[in-house]
Amino acid sequence: MSWCEANRVDYVLGLAKNERLKAEITPELEQAAAEYAATGKAARVFKGFTYQTRESWSRARRVIAKAEHLEKGSNPRFVVTSLAAETWPAQALYEDLDCARGEMENRIKEQLMLFADRTSTAFLRSNQIRLYFSSAAYLLMHALRRLGLRGTELARAQCSTIRLKLLKIGALIRITVRRVWLSLAGGYPYGELLRQVYAQLQAAPLRRCAWSREIFHNRATAQASRRVLAPPRTASCGRPQPPSRFPNAAAPPLAPPPRPIQPPF
Repeated sequence: MSWCEANRVDYVLGLAKNERLKAEITPELEQAAAEYAATGKAARVFKGFTYQTRESWSRARRVIAKAEHLEKGSNPRFVVTSLAAETWPAQALYEDLDCARGEMENRIKEQLMLFADRTSTAFLRSNQIRLYFSSAAYLLMHALRRLGLRGTELARAQCSTIRLKLLKIGALIRITVRRVWLSLAGGYPYGELLRQVYAQLQAAPLRRCAWSREIFHNRATAQASRRVLAPPRTASCGRPQPPSRFPNAAAPPLAPPPRPIQPPF
């Protein structure tokens, strides 16, 4: 913190709680407990104050406290910051700035739910391809949560919950000549949710990113150029003819398409 202040770098850092810090927010903890008892829902009360340790800090600094009461009891949290109260009030700093950092950490932790930590082989490339698969799986799971699970009970669920409840389903698979039959159990508790997800994914518009549009455009342009610049082929063996001595001459007209065969009845 001293280095950040000397180099004009703002910071928001988590601060370990102790008895002195909790004593600073005793009224706020009591208020949060009273709100929880009245509503039965999690209650938060925020407070900002100036605090200095007895030995380790060189000066007093601004501390933001969250006095929260949950089902399991009191849950106080503290952060220390160099940001001014006029720019960042206590509640906005904690919920909009610090919690956003925690949310990014949670998204990184979700990679572990998709087996990103299984890098136990002795070769770098095999471990790398495992990380690629895990990253691709996370992107697909995020798209499923954003598009298919929008407005459902699993709209904010973690990847492990979505995988276990929605995707990891016991089924009977029958393969015939023309079809593959997938029979789900009639007692599956999330059948209606699965139908809703399927309907929302069907209704979702397909969008291509800029680089994929450019690739498809370049590919289509190259194919059109090959069709225009390709020399005519012989009718006997299909081999291309040698280049013409007169490149500016007009190309021969194309033969008309064959007429469709009329049925005899």
